[in-house]
Amino acid sequence: MRWDIFCTVIDNHGDLGVCWRLSAELAARGDAVRLWVDAPEALAWMAPGGREGVQVLHWGPQAPAPEPGDAVIEAFGCDPHPAFQAAIAQAARTRGRQPAWINLEYLSAEAYVERVHGLPSPILSGPATGLTKRFCYPGFTERTGGLILESDFAARRAAFDRAAWLSALGLPAGGERLASLFCYEPAGLAPLIARWQAGPQRTRLLVTPGRARAALEAVLPQGAAGGALAITHLPHLTQTDYDHLLWACDLNFVRGEDSWVRALWSGRPFVWQIYPQDDQAHHAKLEAFLAWQQAPEGWRAVHRAWNGIDPAGVDLDPFTEAHIPRHAVAGLQARPDLVTHLREMAKAIIVG
Repeated sequence: MRWDIFCTVIDNHGDLGVCWRLSAELAARGDAVRLWVDAPEALAWMAPGGREGVQVLHWGPQAPAPEPGDAVIEAFGCDPHPAFQAAIAQAARTRGRQPAWINLEYLSAEAYVERVHGLPSPILSGPATGLTKRFCYPGFTERTGGLILESDFAARRAAFDRAAWLSALGLPAGGERLASLFCYEPAGLAPLIARWQAGPQRTRLLVTPGRARAALEAVLPQGAAGGALAITHLPHLTQTDYDHLLWACDLNFVRGEDSWVRALWSGRPFVWQIYPQDDQAHHAKLEAFLAWQQAPEGWRAVHRAWNGIDPAGVDLDPFTEAHIPRHAVAGLQARPDLVTHLREMAKAIIVG
């Protein structure tokens, strides 16, 4: 199949991370992908060298409007530009059927996802009036679109050499607890740093660039950890090496969507910082995930404190409260992944 995927980079490349993994996996399964991105610069470090089968195109006001492929994905509600919408309408007239047009939404464990996944959305205005989109909601149940999981993931995970990977970073493979930090500005960061500095066990925090590093520097203005805490600042990592980071650490702090899913697949304990929203809608989204995860109360308290919802958990060490939802992950791996689901959805729409 031929795919056109549209992506708007909104917050530190999280949307692009999802779209690149999706594009790369479609290509790995033999499909051709055009990835339209308004700010593709981050792919230089996220996916250096690109991927055979994926063509990256800049999406801007003057972007071309070639004939669409078999399926069009607008990621997270970013409408293709009007000229491309007109091209979709023209393709529908020429072919006698419209390309599969799918609105790929954000991931959530909330109950509404099952109700709206797969529903049609008629287009009522603009150059594509009269055509129809379909909603695809990634999710954690059989009545959703599943999660991105590469066909070769299990083999890569099994072949991973933790000691060698850490050695390449100049880090020992033992003698200290390792935690990775990829976050926004979590409310629980300052008390966590103070607790780890006080010991008793030595901990090394591996900090990703960008907002995580800035958040840490706001807590430690001089950049010095001290006590039982050591800090290593990481360079930008490719998506493959970010997976390696998660696999190498004893605990991972993740945020948003892409790293959240990767942490889930890693099989390591993790703390998730959900994207904060002014109307506090993220509180319900966090609770829904914790409920799906069947997390014990201590682990829920850690998440609530980290996300600034309830400070009661600030005195809990995530290492000792750590919880891995092995039963839940096994259930996810037994169901179709998101790429499989999208391909089947697109084929069903095209056949009509």
